[in-house]
Amino acid sequence: MNFETGLVYHIYNQGNNREPVFFGDDNYLFFLKKMRTYVLPYADLLCYCLMPNHFHWLVYVRHVVIGIGLELELNSPGDFKSPGEFSSSSNSKPIPKKPRSFNDSIAILLRSYARAINKQQDRSGALFREDTKAKAGWIDDFITVDRYRNGPNDFRAFPDDEYGLHCFSYIHENPVSAQIVTQATSWEYSSARDYAGLRNGTLCNRTLASAASTK
Repeated sequence: MNFETGLVYHIYNQGNNREPVFFGDDNYLFFLKKMRTYVLPYADLLCYCLMPNHFHWLVYVRHVVIGIGLELELNSPGDFKSPGEFSSSSNSKPIPKKPRSFNDSIAILLRSYARAINKQQDRSGALFREDTKAKAGWIDDFITVDRYRNGPNDFRAFPDDEYGLHCFSYIHENPVSAQIVTQATSWEYSSARDYAGLRNGTLCNRTLASAASTK
């Protein structure tokens, strides 16, 4: 994926062979914590949905590469028990962070999550598909968008594009389309509840998303 600052991207991946990637509440919470650690330094999250065998993010990229600092590496799903709470037995530790691209940060998120899940589930091998997608070809497997700004192969979205609005709605409706719930706000592991005022989550930049949707 080649990211540019100031643009909106629909990023998604699914389980290898469409197998599950989330097996319980702790797994969803663990992945959400990793999103905060590995995505938010680079991009504003506009919306998201974690499904049993895949995930979707809609992000506004602010930084393609970030500099040196410290981050907290989570080593197992048990390190994160609930929003804002680390387990007392956590073996997480601060680690040095060298300049790193958004691409690399996403890859680290998925690899570290996969290692933890493989250990938890006593499995081996790839958990996710090899390539995380952010391009028009695979998006069209999920959603039809009427226009692209620079042609059918342009996977970039701008804050005032219909594309972003289509993705925003589509992402939140995923659990309904999959017949897991009857309304989007019933699914706990998406940002739909935040935008409906049913939860005051802090992962998404709702101000930016709302401003873009009114243009």
